Amino acid sequence: MSRIGKAPISVPKGVEINVTPGLVTVKGAKGTLTQKIDSDIEVVVKDGEIVLNRPTEQKRHKALHGLYRALIANMVKGVSEGYKTEQELVGVGYRAANKGQLLELSLGYSHNVTFELPKEIKITTTTEKGQNPKVIMECADKQLLGLVASKIRSLRKPEPYKGKGIKFTGEVLRRKAGKSASKK
Repeated sequence: MSRIGKAPISVPKGVEINVTPGLVTVKGAKGTLTQKIDSDIEVVVKDGEIVLNRPTEQKRHKALHGLYRALIANMVKGVSEGYKTEQELVGVGYRAANKGQLLELSLGYSHNVTFELPKEIKITTTTEKGQNPKVIMECADKQLLGLVASKIRSLRKPEPYKGKGIKFTGEVLRRKAGKSASKK
């Protein structure tokens, strides 16, 4: 049996779970999330825990069992605690500012890049003297937050020589030696 799939999901206080055929809805303090579920996977809510069951030992059922368990666990954590990601803009003259759900980035191009964020994401930008500008995003939906963070990062990926670009806070970049190092 799938190690991930067989683990029960504990439901914290203040979180409501609604299971209908083919759909699971999780409601909490940070919002409401829904997830479509394959009709073969059975979702059971009892004694403050969510348990997922699969009908057979087929490879497809094993894969879906672990997948849906992980997705539902992420939804429960998201509506109770929420998710947060921080990104740094490393480079001379790189700036970030937000006006509501519009993120404006100055990334060394001839023009500023504006990025419109979904309404589910709460964004803040900070610029402190002597430190790189930061973009901090919070959301209940882990998938959406990761997608938006990767889209922002793709606007200017960190390059391996000087490390300039948009990187996640705490991310360790693989650095390369320049061409002067190879002449020795």
